[in-house]
Amino acid sequence: MKKTAQSILDVAGIKINGGKPYDIQVHDNGLYKRVLTQGSMGLGESYMDGSWDCDRLDEFFDKVLTTNLQDKVSSGKMILSLLKSKFFNLQNKDKSLEVGKKHYDVGNELYKKMLDKGMTYTCGYWKNVNNLDDSQEAKFELICKKIGLKKGMRVLDIGCGWGSFAKYAAEKYDANIIGITISKEQLVLGKKLCNGLPVKLRFQDYRDVEEKFDRIVSIGMFEHVGPKNHRCYMEKVSNCLKENGIFLLHTIGGNKSVQRVDPWINKYIFPNGVIPSVKQITTASEDLFVLEDWHNFGVDYDKTLMAWYRNFNKGWSFIKNNYDERFKRMWDYYLLMCVGSFRARKNQLWQIVFSKNGVPGGYVSVR
Repeated sequence: MKKTAQSILDVAGIKINGGKPYDIQVHDNGLYKRVLTQGSMGLGESYMDGSWDCDRLDEFFDKVLTTNLQDKVSSGKMILSLLKSKFFNLQNKDKSLEVGKKHYDVGNELYKKMLDKGMTYTCGYWKNVNNLDDSQEAKFELICKKIGLKKGMRVLDIGCGWGSFAKYAAEKYDANIIGITISKEQLVLGKKLCNGLPVKLRFQDYRDVEEKFDRIVSIGMFEHVGPKNHRCYMEKVSNCLKENGIFLLHTIGGNKSVQRVDPWINKYIFPNGVIPSVKQITTASEDLFVLEDWHNFGVDYDKTLMAWYRNFNKGWSFIKNNYDERFKRMWDYYLLMCVGSFRARKNQLWQIVFSKNGVPGGYVSVR
């Protein structure tokens, strides 16, 4: 099986026990059978178990994904995942709570060590900056300008995280923000961070919001909605947006329409998440909005994720008593696999601006 594995890796120029940073170092020969029979699940779990290592996982995944090696290894778990996504709504109100418990509630101290000072868990905007803190502020300023935010406007932030955008918009623009999240840990800390500001954070599903808003933003949450709910989501946004309102959708995007996420990511990182495609987004929003602007800066996620990876490893000694080594390897694997996917341009980062009825005189794009 080692020969079979090497023949597949040869396509990407990766060697088993080779000397390049992206070559894999195998510690357990059971790895080959595990990967060839279980696909991405076997690869990820065997890394967590210490069966193999790689000096530069980001470069390894860049090469794997650029050459589409993942398509050469399939497994029954992939097929089962696809069937489940077709026949069940994995993002209904009950199941949608799983990602909050599994990922976002994993510990605020971890995220404090990993993220920027404002606790922002989405892609930064690195156009004119060179550090993580500034990239996140630049991203928020970009969003505020894109939606034409003004003093006193009422804004809904769907998937508000720890309230980082809400805090920025309230402090810099004196806007009134309602933020909703399905993470209890995020809500507790977010309320503390936004204390004293015109910000209200709630534990609430987007399907239960009924008020009207001048502006709506959704920054890094749409990936959890799922194709079966895309139309419902867009209809809810439309119903909550005033007639002259603007909606900004900030989401990771994929190059093709899928119904499921990678099985390893689904099990260990983002349960029931699905990265949307251009087609899925435009189909879901058809006849509800005027699409005013579409901005792709997915290459900036490479820098953002690498900054998170460095911060996480720098801060590990302060939080390691709360986790085990297998968790550490899982988190490293998650961050660097995502780096590889953006570097290989398999994933994108889109900011899409919609208006309810078209901006009078035309929308002016902001970059």
